[in-house]
Amino acid sequence: MNKRPYQICKNCVMDTSDSQITFDAEGVCDHCHGFKSDVLPTWDTGSNGRAKLNAIIEKIKISSKEKEFDCILGLSGGLDSSYMLHLLVTEFGLRPLVFHVDGGWNTDLATNNIQMLVEKLGLDLYTEVINWNEMRDFQLAFFKSGVPHLDIPQDHAFIATLYHFANKHGIKYIMNGGNYATECVRNPLEWLYYGTDLAQIRDIHGKFGSIPLDKYPLSSIFFHKIYLRYIKNVKVIRPLNCLPYSKKLAIDTLSQKYGWRAYPQKHFESRFTRFFEAYWLPTRFGFDTRRVQYSSLILTNQMSRDDALEQLKKPAYDPRTIDEEFEYIATKLGITVDELRTYHQMPLKSYKDYRNQQWIFDLGAKTLKALGIERSIKR
Repeated sequence: MNKRPYQICKNCVMDTSDSQITFDAEGVCDHCHGFKSDVLPTWDTGSNGRAKLNAIIEKIKISSKEKEFDCILGLSGGLDSSYMLHLLVTEFGLRPLVFHVDGGWNTDLATNNIQMLVEKLGLDLYTEVINWNEMRDFQLAFFKSGVPHLDIPQDHAFIATLYHFANKHGIKYIMNGGNYATECVRNPLEWLYYGTDLAQIRDIHGKFGSIPLDKYPLSSIFFHKIYLRYIKNVKVIRPLNCLPYSKKLAIDTLSQKYGWRAYPQKHFESRFTRFFEAYWLPTRFGFDTRRVQYSSLILTNQMSRDDALEQLKKPAYDPRTIDEEFEYIATKLGITVDELRTYHQMPLKSYKDYRNQQWIFDLGAKTLKALGIERSIKR
């Protein structure tokens, strides 16, 4: 899909597998420049950041003192949300409603990590299970569409269910584990497209789905970005951006206190995501999400570029077990391994081949950046 001569950034490990990447005269990419210009100037994890977070926490406590819960937190079992839950309860004394969305693909490790964490913190876990027949049909529709962003059925379900639950129960604060420390470089749009573009979702499912999405949760960008935030006054808080945070700190803390076990790679708490990001994206499209993850760690001084390059020499998947993975994924989706492999060989498509609302997302991002509400990070 990308005909440019190969080039890799001299500072991070992003390369021309991102077809929109640009480089300066010294060979440093726009992801690096964007981090320095859009994030670093106002990213404060020192005393000012903690003071800002303390003020937010106090406001949350005051506004919810008569309620059973202060806020809602979506817990996937992954590193960021797990460490954030630990902090909110043990350091800030909040009473979060711990919310988990089961899309049918949890690994045993993720299930165990979630269970140990909530039990040792003395919390209850609310789990919403997505209708499997609809999830299966939705995922197969994305396979048949030929696009790279196969994880949208999972991602959209997680986002939509959480936001609808918060709205239904009048919860005004949503705690989000998103952070600059491990996510300051974003996946390019052509790799992982917006998960809440309902025009795209409906077009792909309309063309390739076989059953209606009657129970599957849907949420438009207007619902959670405008209606909830500016009409219902629901606030999304990212505590990890206000505190010193690192991947090592989080793993060490969670391991020692809860027996939490790390995953081989970010987002691997989902069996499907593990297959999709480790195997499907690199071998079918040439997109390796480790480049994004490692580049974020390089820019925040958590990983050396040499170590990242060394890790990238090895595939993210295990060649010895990939046949078993194909068998597992195909069987769970109710298709044959041959059919799954056929999807891997079909012509490549992108989000641009289907109806989309990219202009709305772009306009919204520019507007929020101009108003100083959100910072823009290249996608």
